Amino acid sequence: MSENETPVVVIGAGPAGLAAAAHLVERGVTPLVLEAGSVAGANVRQWHQVRLFSRWAELIDPAAEKLLAPTGWRTPAADAYPTGAEWAQDYLQPLADALGDRVRFDARVVGVARRGRDRVVDAGRDTEPLTVHVETPRGEERIIARAVVDASGTWSTPNPLGGDGLPAIGEKAAAARITYQVPDLDDPAVRARYAGKRIAVAGSGHSALTALVAFAGLAEQEPGTHVVWLLRRGRIGTTFGGGDADQLPARGALGTRAEAAVRAGHISTVTGFRTAAVEQVAEGLVLTSLDGRRLDPVAEVVTLTGFRPDLSWLSEIRLDLDPTLQAPRALAPLIDPNVHSCGTVYPHGATELAQPEAGFYLVGMKSYGRAPTFLALTGYEQVRSVVAAIAGDHDAAGRVELVLPETGVCGGAGVFDDTPAGASASSAPPEQSGCCAAPASVDISIGVGAAR
Repeated sequence: MSENETPVVVIGAGPAGLAAAAHLVERGVTPLVLEAGSVAGANVRQWHQVRLFSRWAELIDPAAEKLLAPTGWRTPAADAYPTGAEWAQDYLQPLADALGDRVRFDARVVGVARRGRDRVVDAGRDTEPLTVHVETPRGEERIIARAVVDASGTWSTPNPLGGDGLPAIGEKAAAARITYQVPDLDDPAVRARYAGKRIAVAGSGHSALTALVAFAGLAEQEPGTHVVWLLRRGRIGTTFGGGDADQLPARGALGTRAEAAVRAGHISTVTGFRTAAVEQVAEGLVLTSLDGRRLDPVAEVVTLTGFRPDLSWLSEIRLDLDPTLQAPRALAPLIDPNVHSCGTVYPHGATELAQPEAGFYLVGMKSYGRAPTFLALTGYEQVRSVVAAIAGDHDAAGRVELVLPETGVCGGAGVFDDTPAGASASSAPPEQSGCCAAPASVDISIGVGAAR
């Protein structure tokens, strides 16, 4: 078998994975996409009701568009904002169909290794191919790969409610009353679960803001519905984002609407609350923070505290990851939320994403490790560069030209800020950003970012 016939295995048939396959096809390299789900964009479909804050023009990879063109596929309106369901149905699934048998569904990758070598062995490591171990309904397989592009994302491993990164005491036992994704309140059964009840929402990112807006709408229609918004940071600060200073208008509008929802009175804000324990009582759940504060009982908890990469099945691959973010070491300083305050991320590609294991790359949301706010545009540029490197076009791999839209948040959001001396840590009112103009309303449907 020639080098070009040995496939480049792409793990995940989501936005980044399918884009990688399209770029491989464009360069005459054989891709094999392995998807654990039964359809393209299986993870995206999990948040089907949420409207993205990226337009269609920012959600379609150029190589993918070229591959789709001969099939009669019609490009959606460039300035429209799709839901997760629309992104999956109108773009990801047609793209997978165009790739044909180069995409395999119900194929769960459970390990990647160097053929005949565990991670300790040096000898022959630079000449032996990678092997990808897969579980399918027909049994186990081992696939030989020229290179491996891991675009499996982070959706399957949400962060827990616990404020120290581990599940809070009692969190697992209370799992029936805790969810880790934005609820679909258009579903009658889901709506009934929350209507007229006291709900805790934990998190400060775009998913949390989306949930706040949705629950505020529910509260307008269902008396008795109230949200307790739990923030780990000591003050609201720049949580609502940059408003009209955001170069993605719908992202700015999301913060504006969330701030309005808080001011409307259906949401109480508790800052500096890092959950230590979850206690089940007759009225529901009582949450206790690390500093000993106890909340009044809530019926349900929605935990939207971000995601983390699943590295368990990469134990035999030599990885060089930042110890803080679990992102590629060269990429981590560019995306670290402890120091980054604005939305611009220095353009990056194969150079920053390469690992000590030759031919292995982390791309897409998984490449960000535990860092938030990943855009589809970032993933598309990553895979363009990575595929160029795999194909031996190092000039193209190093020519990274993406310019990302800024958030308009200039004051430093960070991930942990203390409550100012003398200030109360609970029920704090929303604050204006310290350096950006006050948000203006934008008449547009909004939702989470373009790569969840």
